Amino acid sequence: MYIIVGGGGQVGYYLAKGLIEQGHEVTLLDKDPRRTEQLRKELGASIVRGDACEAQVLEEIGCARAEIVIAVTGDDEDNLVICQVAKARFHVPQTIARVNNPNNEALFHDLGIDLIVSPTQSILHSIELRIPHHTLVPLISLTRAGLSLVELTVPSRSPAAGRMILELKLPNSANIVLIERGGETITPQGDTELQEEDHLFALVTTEGERSLREHILTEAES
Repeated sequence: MYIIVGGGGQVGYYLAKGLIEQGHEVTLLDKDPRRTEQLRKELGASIVRGDACEAQVLEEIGCARAEIVIAVTGDDEDNLVICQVAKARFHVPQTIARVNNPNNEALFHDLGIDLIVSPTQSILHSIELRIPHHTLVPLISLTRAGLSLVELTVPSRSPAAGRMILELKLPNSANIVLIERGGETITPQGDTELQEEDHLFALVTTEGERSLREHILTEAES
């Protein structure tokens, strides 16, 4: 499989190295001459000096036959441009982008990046998984749909405890799809009353996630 990696920092280096060791054909692009010279000493001809944001550079390294383009520079704007050029100009089937600022994730989703990797969110999620209550934990990211499946537990001091779901006036972007209560599984309706320690699963957008935190977890997190 031919894979292009844009960005020769530590992430790009280890990613390219691992892919090469797995037997893939890899081209790693970086525009810093000193960095590319340094990387060539270890990875050889797989390292090419050039700006992965430029269509001409991508054309020269055969982007049209690449199956995956991965953008892992330290600049979100560059990562977005790399993936957009690869997708629109060269019709690359899969694009993967690193997002350094979590606030940019929605934009990347909207502009059709196939897979988004956020180091910041990954660290936050790892921390949240180790805290039993008062957190909202993402389980699955449905990139193309701009949705995530999340789980959370209704804390004892939650403003939602003892209230029906319809009373919370949650937006359509925060859809509670399943409740686990004392070993029982409940399909929620508008008149379903939430109870303390209910384990909720919900499909949300970024806006919907904020709404769940506000309506169910705010007091517990304050």
